[in-house]
Amino acid sequence: MLEVSDLEVNVLEFRQRAFSFERLATVGDRGIAVFGRTETESESQFRPKLLHLKLAIPQAWVVHDEPNDVLRIARDGSTIPVRLSEPVVEVAAEPPEFQEQGLAWRRAPGPGGTWVYAPAELAGTLLTPAGFAELGLG
Repeated sequence: MLEVSDLEVNVLEFRQRAFSFERLATVGDRGIAVFGRTETESESQFRPKLLHLKLAIPQAWVVHDEPNDVLRIARDGSTIPVRLSEPVVEVAAEPPEFQEQGLAWRRAPGPGGTWVYAPAELAGTLLTPAGFAELGLG
């Protein structure tokens, strides 16, 4: 499992975007790493809004892809997934449930207009008001 110092100096690649480490949280008995990113809603709009994206995943699932010098997500905590090139989709156009890096994911609106991504198997815990509070998002 990567230490906080490793998480802080690397970005995590998810949905063809780079997310920065924000903090560790404990939800139930599990250590959860919270990553964040801010981007504009759409460049084609007259006044695009800023979108705040959060990614909540078990700390044990984060691995360092040394040849590419990025963090990746591996459910087993060791096998670096195959790097796929897919087109970037605006957040508003993304489906709420999707596959990424071999895992099922869910995206849900969080507090303060934040969008939160979590593994589907943990969504019932993480993507709730109580889960948002434990993640430090509330």
